[in-house]
Amino acid sequence: MDMQRIGVVLLLSFGVAFPAGAVTRAAPVIVDHTCTGIARIPAEAILAAKAVLHIAYGHTSHGSQITSGMSGLVAFANGGGKGMQHPAGMFAWNHGGSGGALDLHDYAMSGDVGYYPDWVNNTRSYLNGAGRENVNVIMWSWCGQVSGKYAGGRLFSEYLTPMGQLEQEFPHVTFVYMTGHVDHGADSNNKAANQVIREYCRANNKVLFDFADIESYDPDGKYYAFPSDNCDYYSEVNGSRQGNWAIQWQDSHTRNVDWYSCDSAHSEPLNANLKAYAAWWLWARLAGWPGPAGSADLDGDGRVDACDLALLAQQWLAETEVAASDEGAETPQRRR
Repeated sequence: MDMQRIGVVLLLSFGVAFPAGAVTRAAPVIVDHTCTGIARIPAEAILAAKAVLHIAYGHTSHGSQITSGMSGLVAFANGGGKGMQHPAGMFAWNHGGSGGALDLHDYAMSGDVGYYPDWVNNTRSYLNGAGRENVNVIMWSWCGQVSGKYAGGRLFSEYLTPMGQLEQEFPHVTFVYMTGHVDHGADSNNKAANQVIREYCRANNKVLFDFADIESYDPDGKYYAFPSDNCDYYSEVNGSRQGNWAIQWQDSHTRNVDWYSCDSAHSEPLNANLKAYAAWWLWARLAGWPGPAGSADLDGDGRVDACDLALLAQQWLAETEVAASDEGAETPQRRR
């Protein structure tokens, strides 16, 4: 089956032609440490992402963990890592999407989201440039500035508010919000800033890649309350270093089976592995994948709570109205 026919099949099965912009999104999409199960993403969702997404990513060193991890993932998956059995090149990506790869323009915009107003101006310039009409996902990462933005009272004025303005200007584009990397040296401001971003995204149906949350847990789900961006962890804010969760996990697991070596700026390979898994989870969600079957987390925020119950109620009411409408339409026929 050629790529065009595959694209048609996938668009029909997922019901999308391109990712819905945040302006029209009915629920948040939250990608965090619960979204690193790369083997749980169905092949159809991966192919759908490659068929419909055109991504531009702006970042500096910390943000490169995502794309470095994605590069290493290609060979890891080809070799059957994590028990995956996909065709060769399933996770391939490049600028332009040639050869059936995911279209991702790395370093598309200079700088990172910490440099205001440069990142806003660079986004506008990029999207208004010739040949960029098909770009439908914009993602920016931080590189250490989120704590200072919060401490200085500029997190909204220099990040959240401009993101909303860009969403209004480019309604066909999905803008991916991001938390900043963990910062043990500025622990309280870092955690407060990232929590503001999370709460804003959940309350306003945004798409969030929770960078900090992903590097606060090892693959077994163990939480580290006081981590550093290099995966060291501490007993408390001013406490002693206890170890490095990534190195410890790598040393107790098999390379090229459970994890793979790759570049990971300021950190360890496992951190970039997890970021790559979560990135593909994000791409699949943006292409229409609802997440693993049977999940009660209907809004995709990584929690099962009252918001999920509300969505369930909305779905039930909608189905009830459809059923009532169908019954009313059949009544005249019954009377005949």
